[in-house]
Amino acid sequence: MSDKIFEALASSPRRQILAYLSEQELPAGDIAARFAMSAPSISRHLSVLENAGLITGERRGQYVVYRLNPDNLVNTLSQFAMTVCPVAGPLKRESKAAKKAKGV
Repeated sequence: MSDKIFEALASSPRRQILAYLSEQELPAGDIAARFAMSAPSISRHLSVLENAGLITGERRGQYVVYRLNPDNLVNTLSQFAMTVCPVAGPLKRESKAAKKAKGV
């Protein structure tokens, strides 16, 4: 694993972002709405995750939509860990419920 991945996973907000993206892709604004921090701070967290290869962003009109990079082994391991983690587990379930509510 590269240092970029360890750096990305060292931050609690970045691990929370990964949990939110575990079940669905989300626009940057929807991710930012879940945090009490500035948009530039969220943008920096997303950039770190993207540079580490953990997420990908795709411009769709005026929005950038983010999703987990399914080809990354760390994401596969994180998915397992999120299931049992007392913090990430509820976030993963919230993401799954939101996806189901959208009918996706």
